[in-house]
Amino acid sequence: MGVFQIRNTANNKIYVGSSTDLNAIFNRTRFQLFAGAHPNKGLEADWKLFGTGKFEFEILEEIFPREDVNYDYIADLDTLEDLWLEKLQPYGEKGYNERRRSREERLQMIAANRKQ
Repeated sequence: MGVFQIRNTANNKIYVGSSTDLNAIFNRTRFQLFAGAHPNKGLEADWKLFGTGKFEFEILEEIFPREDVNYDYIADLDTLEDLWLEKLQPYGEKGYNERRRSREERLQMIAANRKQ
């Protein structure tokens, strides 16, 4: 488990994500991209445009299992992913990720929707 990136070597754009199973997420992502069913349409469009040979799947940081088999790694993965997103800034011309809304922005959206 850990944080990964998918790098487009043709334009150096990257996509950053995290998973509790890195092998599975790489396989699932490839399948989704080949099938035209990936949720990130910008990444999918470039996959089709440049071809599979122009993409590299890389592990940025791994988390190794603890002795406590009931430990929930999701918070750790979210924090690590946020740190890598902050470091790499894979947005706009640099990448395929969308900026996450802050807690305050999400609360404002909820309040605005309730007024309607």
